[in-house]
Amino acid sequence: MTTTTGTWEPARTWQVSSEARALLEQFPPRPVPASWPTTRQDRSAVEDRLVTAPFRAEDSHARCHRKLSLQAVLDWLELYPGQTWQQRWNATGAGHDGHRDWRIQLLADVDAAGLMDQRRDHVRKVLGMGMIQLVGGDYVRPSLGWLMATSSPLRIANEMARVRDPHGIAELRAARLAHTVGDSTMLPAIEKAALIMAAKGGMMRDITVGDCLDAMRVSRDVFPGPTRSSRHSPVFYQLLHSIGAFPADAPPTIRMFSPLFAGRLSVEQLVDRYQLVSRPVRDLLVDYLRERQPAIDYNTLTALATALALWFWKDLERHHPGIDSLRLSPETAAGWKQRIRTRVVRSRNDAGEIIESTVERDGAADVLMTVRSFYLDLAQWALDEPARWGPWAVQCPIRAADIQHKRMKTRRKARMDQRTRDRMPVLPILTQAVDRERKAAATRLESARTTQPGESFTLDGVTLQRARLARHSPRVWAEEPTTGLRRDLTREEDDTFWAWAAVEVLRMTGVRVEELTELSHHSLVQYRTPATGELVALLQIPPSKTDQERLLVISPELADVLSAIVCRIRNTDGSVPLVVAYDHHEKLWNPPMPSLFQRVVGLESRPIPISGIRTLLAGALGRAGLTDATGKPLDFAPHDFRRIFTTDAIMNGMPPHIAQLLLGHKDISTTMGYKAVYPEEAINGHRAFIARRRTLRPSEEYRQPTDAEWDEFLGHFHRRRLALGDCARAYGSTCIHEHSCIRCPLLRVDPNQRQRLIDIRDNLVARIAEAEREGWAGEAEGLRVSLYAAKDKLAQADNTIQRRNIATQLGMPAFPQIADRTVTTPRHPADQPEST
Repeated sequence: MTTTTGTWEPARTWQVSSEARALLEQFPPRPVPASWPTTRQDRSAVEDRLVTAPFRAEDSHARCHRKLSLQAVLDWLELYPGQTWQQRWNATGAGHDGHRDWRIQLLADVDAAGLMDQRRDHVRKVLGMGMIQLVGGDYVRPSLGWLMATSSPLRIANEMARVRDPHGIAELRAARLAHTVGDSTMLPAIEKAALIMAAKGGMMRDITVGDCLDAMRVSRDVFPGPTRSSRHSPVFYQLLHSIGAFPADAPPTIRMFSPLFAGRLSVEQLVDRYQLVSRPVRDLLVDYLRERQPAIDYNTLTALATALALWFWKDLERHHPGIDSLRLSPETAAGWKQRIRTRVVRSRNDAGEIIESTVERDGAADVLMTVRSFYLDLAQWALDEPARWGPWAVQCPIRAADIQHKRMKTRRKARMDQRTRDRMPVLPILTQAVDRERKAAATRLESARTTQPGESFTLDGVTLQRARLARHSPRVWAEEPTTGLRRDLTREEDDTFWAWAAVEVLRMTGVRVEELTELSHHSLVQYRTPATGELVALLQIPPSKTDQERLLVISPELADVLSAIVCRIRNTDGSVPLVVAYDHHEKLWNPPMPSLFQRVVGLESRPIPISGIRTLLAGALGRAGLTDATGKPLDFAPHDFRRIFTTDAIMNGMPPHIAQLLLGHKDISTTMGYKAVYPEEAINGHRAFIARRRTLRPSEEYRQPTDAEWDEFLGHFHRRRLALGDCARAYGSTCIHEHSCIRCPLLRVDPNQRQRLIDIRDNLVARIAEAEREGWAGEAEGLRVSLYAAKDKLAQADNTIQRRNIATQLGMPAFPQIADRTVTTPRHPADQPEST
């Protein structure tokens, strides 16, 4: 049944986050007083002051222009009533709209009063100079919105630096030279700070946090719309913050005033985004989402609102105007299910004609399950609250057979397995490529810094020319002589470094991309064994999807990467900057934390968001030139590294339940779903084996270990010490190579034993020569196997030494220097010395 209802369209307004509103309440802007001493001066006092230093111009020509323009503006203001110059300015009405040219009104008023002489055109050109004198002398304080929008006067910062606060403007200009931001960004920031001085009065250091927040709000009001210009840039706040103009409790950033960080929407706003026509159904969806809200996170709540309001009901209203009942006819339900399962794709053929084709929609099954759950929830709730939910409890138009769970899971598994099979063989190539690009970009940047502007330099067969810049820029630019393409070498080096860091951490840890962006200096933990005092490096993964915290052992290779990251981001005093990150899933601002993945943007350190990680990976893949089996460019999603990590770990013998703990999965079936090309029989057999072992295992094995068992456990690690390094075999396992350590892949060579390895290699070479001379063919064959293994171990030691040398040259700290804290487990009572 369908009936016609009135159209209800809610207003959609731009909003700021709750954090931004809280800042406005905590830091209110300074009020502009109605009167102050300078604005109450008479005309003669104003003219006398503005012809003396520092207002007096250097040459007579400029002094003539300043006097002429000042007299014209004063003549105009005296035509209006008021006891002060500010009151007269307000009375003109010219300050209400900065987009209107106030000079047209001035000329008309002065002409009508008969005060304009023959130099009308000349006076019009210099009127801005007269107004800027009154603003700089603090006789008139136009509104901030008018100052931002008006086309005259301009370059107020230059006047303020000369007559109002030369020291304050000089501080800002000096700070601009110390950061990697060009004049195209910094000069408008200094101008905006000067506009706040002009509108609020006082000096540069009198500007408050509230004034800056108010300036951001006014900028949005004066220039509405999704503009990406520097008008809404918060660099002026960062600049003032960097010179210490604000108190210690001032927020480190005001990015929360950007519409990109609008914060959380209420349930009503989530539904009203789609402007549903039927008010009863709109209210029902709001009540339903509010009922579900306490048990789900904000991201899930947003997905529910989109599926129910947009994909379900908005689609029905579009195809069946006037519908207002959840009881759908079979034809209506079938039509909606068909539309949600498919979508139309438009493309061009070789002839340039547009061709439409129908393909399956990827998320159709999720929408069907959401709508089915909606109907079933209403039916269940109607039993508990008939008056509230009973009128909406109708037959669900989506049957269980409409959602093919097994088919959907099988297709998804096959698709993910194919992605893993395509990307796993090329991962070593990608790893080498990002490392090569990082080193090449760093060398290119260093060579450019030692080259004078206009001169050329050649690196790896590529010739570049150091660019000549018209404006100051702390970045290093170079041009390709053949094409004239200008390249930002500073940005290239920064991008290649963080692309390398992201690839290395993702592939060696298997963490989720949101966990990667949340890694902080606090995540680096040292564990000290109680018996030997040996330090074990651990990486603490913060809770994310499953709200489970976990610890990962840091390999030497990963420790090198983390050391490089900490060395890059730390301050001169060794501390890691605190940055404020925005959670795009929960739509909340996190408290300041020492994030590892952060970079300098403008004048502040900002965390690299998830979208930034994806952009870095896409750029690295583009430079590497990797392709798939069809020859198309290969893409790597951050989650692909997690699947490859799981597949590689299980294929190399890691038990699935250990991989489950490392990945942070609640269910081992999720872990096995990540594993590509794993036989179903092996999965079932392993699970059956685990089940039988748990039932047959004696309960005594779950008790607390005895002192003797604890000593045996610690003794295992003592017995791992070898002449060449450490044995990495698992606890409880015996040596399977009959203590032929030189051939064993579990031997971790100590680089300090390199000379011993050289002696072993030389001895094996001599023994092989002796065996060949004596005709001992079997002996020579066995010795050659040992010689190959010795050379391999020697190469491993050389690689370790090379990494350490590179780390030392870059100034990287060792892991004990970068770890945030050390965890020491208390010694077991059995390890304590007996008292005498």
